[in-house]
Amino acid sequence: MATPCVIVGLSGGVDSAVSAWLLKEQGYRVAGLFMVNWTEDEQGYCTSAEDFQAARAVAEELAIPLHRVDFSAEYRARVFERFLADYAAGKTPNPDILCNREVKFQPFREHALRLGADFVATGHYARLEQGPDGARLLRAADENKDQTYFLAAVAREHFERVLFPIGGLTKPMVRELARRAGLPNHRRRDSTGICFIGEREFRAFLARYLEPDPGPIEDEHGRRLGAHRGLMYYTIGQRRGLSIGGRRDARQAPWYVIAKLPERKALVVAQDAQHPRLMSKVVRTGRFHWIRRPLPLPDSLHARIRHRQPLQACRVMPLADGGLEVRFESPQRAAVPGQYLVLYLGCECLGGGEIAEALGSTG
Repeated sequence: MATPCVIVGLSGGVDSAVSAWLLKEQGYRVAGLFMVNWTEDEQGYCTSAEDFQAARAVAEELAIPLHRVDFSAEYRARVFERFLADYAAGKTPNPDILCNREVKFQPFREHALRLGADFVATGHYARLEQGPDGARLLRAADENKDQTYFLAAVAREHFERVLFPIGGLTKPMVRELARRAGLPNHRRRDSTGICFIGEREFRAFLARYLEPDPGPIEDEHGRRLGAHRGLMYYTIGQRRGLSIGGRRDARQAPWYVIAKLPERKALVVAQDAQHPRLMSKVVRTGRFHWIRRPLPLPDSLHARIRHRQPLQACRVMPLADGGLEVRFESPQRAAVPGQYLVLYLGCECLGGGEIAEALGSTG
């Protein structure tokens, strides 16, 4: 019987490098596959070229072949265009969730399988438990690095023949394994942000694709405090970048975005980080994507509305349109349309849905 082949998504980072090393240590035939998602970068903000060189160095050290595939067209059509449309509509999208759903676990996985892989592996901090009824997605051992939030929109069938080799490890353990294995990127810093934005100023990048649409900045009583360049540049709960500090007619305290009023192009702010308009006990989602739907739904579940947020106790009620109404025990701050609410039963990630509406703390 032939030794199973695993193709690892080598990104140039230490997590995918250790994943490849672990699988080789376990006796698999291992190959790497580097994915290019973004090619439009005339100012050098995207690190794709540098990442490829790092991935190639890892492949050479491990003596494994490295394939390279360009998914920039798919990424632009399936992720970036949706990203722009959501911002233009006043939402705050999460392109990492879209990338996992639309690219990494669709064309990327399918390409790896066409290359002859028996399994596909990535460096995600998550765990999979394969059962007779399909895969179950479980939180990682390292709660601080757990990435199930970003995987909650992936179709259950796309987790078949997928391995997450470092899901049971902590980040310090991964770094130490990389050092002991002599991997050339064991000290390389973790990537942050979105490739097509990188370290550049977000507003300047967005303005290249969406026309600025200025309007007033107002307090909750309708008093004009200043002007903004476009609602798309701001998100609910935002503190920085408002440029209205130091007013004589207001106390010396930070301002926070508490609402966006597209009909008047108005940005509403207040000097209260816990303003009632920022706090919601009820969040409704659009059509909810279930990885696994337990029936009947338990009375008590947990959810998070952003990556790394501690799990929040809640109760769930299905809606007629396929969405969910989620009632939290404690008010949630800045539940933003466009972001995702992800649901958990114990260690299991059940799925996620885009936040459509957040109701007040007394809802």
